[in-house]
Order: sequence, then structure tokens, then C-alpha cells
Amino acid sequence: MKNERPKIKVPLETLDMIIELINISILMLLVAYTIMNYIELPEKIATHFNAKGEADGFGQKSTIWLLPGIAIILYIMMIFINRFPHLHNFMVNITEENALKNYQLSTRIVRFTNLFCLILFTLITYEIIESSKGNENNVLGIPFFIFTLVVPLLGIAFVFYYQRKINS
Repeated sequence: MKNERPKIKVPLETLDMIIELINISILMLLVAYTIMNYIELPEKIATHFNAKGEADGFGQKSTIWLLPGIAIILYIMMIFINRFPHLHNFMVNITEENALKNYQLSTRIVRFTNLFCLILFTLITYEIIESSKGNENNVLGIPFFIFTLVVPLLGIAFVFYYQRKINS
């Protein structure tokens, strides 16, 4: 049985445009910061940090390009995914009446997920570069670990609440 969901274009609201602008800005900052600091990096850089934010794994300096590269691919994939909200997974049956609200919520979730990932990749790249220069900023300590757990859980709670609200 094939589920034929309405295929509608989801208009961008102001919040969506702001999130997209922030996302592209963070991505450009991540790439620019990496480019500006690459030459100064030693041949061996930190590639892993323990829970205290101390480097405990090392690799070649070229590995610094992994996170910006993944971030670019992820950003492009998220833009592509948002073009087809009718293919997203929903907890409710999508009808003509509720499609726009659910598609708006779904595409916004993708945008915020992209924002969260870009922030994480940028912070990790920043910590790798700064620790490789001998600066101990310790961005990746316990607060970072808590942030990576709490923000997604709050996001999930909000999605459950809001989806119930718009579909009741």
C-alpha cells in the first residue's frame, strides 16, 4: 500500500531564513578558520579528547579537514532532504489539512539539527586547532558533553509536544 502524501512547497518563514543564514555563516567560519590555521599546525595534531577535554589521540595534520568536509557534505544533504518533506517520517497521518504545519515542523527540525551539528563540528575543530597550538581552552570538557546530551533531548521533547499540539 502506497502512502500518497500531499506534495506542497513549504514557504520559508523568517525563523527558517535566520537559521539558514546562521548555518551557512557557521559553515563558512569553520572552513575559513581551518584554512587560516592549517599552515601553522604541527605535523601531529590531537584527534581525540577524553571526558576532561584532554587530548588522548593524535594523527596527521591533514585529518583536520575531516570535520569541515563532513560538515559541508552534511549541510548539502540537509538542504536536499528539506526539498522533499513529503518523504520525511511522521508520527501522524499526513493529510491535505495538516500537511503544511507538519512539513514546516519537519523541515525546521532538519534545519536545527544541521545547526546543532555545525556548532559541534566547529567547536571540535576549534579545540583541535587551539590545542595543537599549545592553547588549552578546554572547550570539550564536561560542559560540552552535557550540551551534546541535553540539547538533543530538549529538542526531542519539544518536537513531541509541538507535534501533538498542531495535530490535535
